[in-house]
Amino acid sequence: MPKTPFINRELSWLAFNRRVLEESLDPALPLLERVKFLAIVSSNLDEFFMVRVGGLQLLLEQGKETPDPSGLTPAEQLVEISRQAHQMVEDQYGCFLKDLEPRLAEAGIRRLAMSELVAQQDMYLQLMFEHEVFPVVTPMSIDLDDPFPLLSGLGINLFVRLQNPRETDQAPRFAVIAVPKGLPRFITVPTDTGYHYVLLENLIEANVNQLFPGEPIAECVPFRITRNADMSVREDLAGDLLDKMREVLTERKLSTCVRLEVSHRVSATTLSYIKTMLHLHDEDIYPTPGPLDMAAYFRLASMSGFENLKLEPWPPQAPPDTQEGVSLFEIVSRQDLLLCHPFDSFDPIIRLIEEAADDPHVLAIKQILYRTSDNSPIVAALARAADRGKHVTVLVELKARFDEARNIEWATALEHAGVQVIYGLKGLKTHAKICIIVRREPSGVRRYLHFGTGNYNERTARLYTDISYMTCNEDYGVDASAFFNTITGYSQPVKYRKLEAAPAGLRERVLELIENEIQRKTQGQEARIMAKMNSLADPALIEALYRASQAGVPIQLNVRGICCLCPGVPGVSENIAVVSIVDRFLEHSRILYFHNGGDPLVFISSADWMPRNLDRRVELLIPVEDPASSRRLIDILETCLKDTSKARRLQADGAYVRVKPTGKRKALRSQETMYLHAREASKAAQKAALNTLEPERPDNGKS
Repeated sequence: MPKTPFINRELSWLAFNRRVLEESLDPALPLLERVKFLAIVSSNLDEFFMVRVGGLQLLLEQGKETPDPSGLTPAEQLVEISRQAHQMVEDQYGCFLKDLEPRLAEAGIRRLAMSELVAQQDMYLQLMFEHEVFPVVTPMSIDLDDPFPLLSGLGINLFVRLQNPRETDQAPRFAVIAVPKGLPRFITVPTDTGYHYVLLENLIEANVNQLFPGEPIAECVPFRITRNADMSVREDLAGDLLDKMREVLTERKLSTCVRLEVSHRVSATTLSYIKTMLHLHDEDIYPTPGPLDMAAYFRLASMSGFENLKLEPWPPQAPPDTQEGVSLFEIVSRQDLLLCHPFDSFDPIIRLIEEAADDPHVLAIKQILYRTSDNSPIVAALARAADRGKHVTVLVELKARFDEARNIEWATALEHAGVQVIYGLKGLKTHAKICIIVRREPSGVRRYLHFGTGNYNERTARLYTDISYMTCNEDYGVDASAFFNTITGYSQPVKYRKLEAAPAGLRERVLELIENEIQRKTQGQEARIMAKMNSLADPALIEALYRASQAGVPIQLNVRGICCLCPGVPGVSENIAVVSIVDRFLEHSRILYFHNGGDPLVFISSADWMPRNLDRRVELLIPVEDPASSRRLIDILETCLKDTSKARRLQADGAYVRVKPTGKRKALRSQETMYLHAREASKAAQKAALNTLEPERPDNGKS
């Protein structure tokens, strides 16, 4: 073990995905909720292999042998990743095939093998194949001397080995069929009860002889490749970032293969050929006994008609201080607003930007967009604002991984609408979440601000826990304008009144806050640190937390995913506790608390405590000084840290153990607690509004 205990980042991420898998194994959850978590496991693994494994393989190819802070070299990391990932996939398919599928079949949701079809179903699928599938699929013959076909990453394909018609020593002939992405993967089969389906690749496989008439089929197996997506733009050489990002998207289609998923039915002959052609090693191959691309089962988990197999809905609640019919400008001018999504609805943020687009007193809108949805109402409002003559500036981060194509598309559309679009900063990703609305009022020009921990995406705002903070405080407004002008004008960072930004200043500010708690504890004062984030991997901040622990500062951390800090190590971190919560919503908010001698300092942030966020991204740290908003953030932190239902506690050896209630206490589920709080607050506000007696106003003779 290195001098400073440090958990390997990649293995910590795999431990997080293991916690997600545990949710799919939990018999207390409804069936389709368990299917959803199983799909998340696959989706997470896809990105992990594309980015993290792909990056490690590049280091290996370049001969890099430098150990990471945990002491593991790239080669050692790849060996352990392969071991754990293979076990995870085995457990995942064991859960699906031995537990979930039989239970789903009992509940009326059944995957049919082609051999199980009755005559009517078989006829229906044959007609479908002839009229809808056969015209679309295109077999690609492979000669042994030719390069392997260029197949898209993460697509499902069928590998066909054709039988040699004569008993000779002639080498076998192969072909590949790409399963069309434009056709539904789940094909509904007519049935009198429930929902029965076959998978598209199974339908093609059953009819593969029609694609090779007169040639016996020796073998037909599905497979899927994952390509390396860990590539970036050399921005020092990039004259046009937009064009260079388009090149990156093309390069991903041509990059090396880092993983092969293939049916466990594959023959040794076929597997040897694919392995050779794709330059793979045994540890890169994942034989699967069930359907490939389990991430596609999101569709099954979300289909209607089986609500009894899902969790009770928790619809976002109307926040008490954002009543309909009252302008958000009027509301925010009276008080700061703090919303906790998805328990509080995201609609007020959409309303604010839509009001700004339509309000004749609004002069300008400035916003950073990292990710957003298709057909985004926010993007539509920004375009409308520009069309109405407002000065609209939007910084679009083209380097938002896996959203590059979408961002390019709607950034271009915004430009055509008259919006001033800036394509991020050279050498940095702009990850901060901020919107500035400049409005002329009788008292002068006022800035209305929205800061967030999540993206301007109304869809993920229903799935992720995030914080929104709206204010028109003048100091924040001055800082926000200076921040925006710095990143759009490529100027030197300035000294802010309230905010702090990365890459210049944010880490230093957090280190200063930790050091302040150390000094207070050393002087005999009370001290405490609480923090909530997605990932903790920055060595400097981990070292600072270790020093604080050694000084006796109690530290409670809620870290959803990667955590490289080792808590509970005697003499190093015995005063640090770390929990991770995996529940129905993805924990995404970032909240910091420092006791500060009894005058707490509370912050929200767009940044996780990782080197990439603090050194290579533009991020924001926002102090929340409004007493009501600050108190609510502290309540959120304490509620999450008290979770005894969905929390796991990190051990010194990197293992996670479920937190259970002590004695006869009822388990506390933090997300449920926050939802019920939001629901009760919304109901109370609605009741108060109904009970308010509003005097009739004169109509000025217009009746």
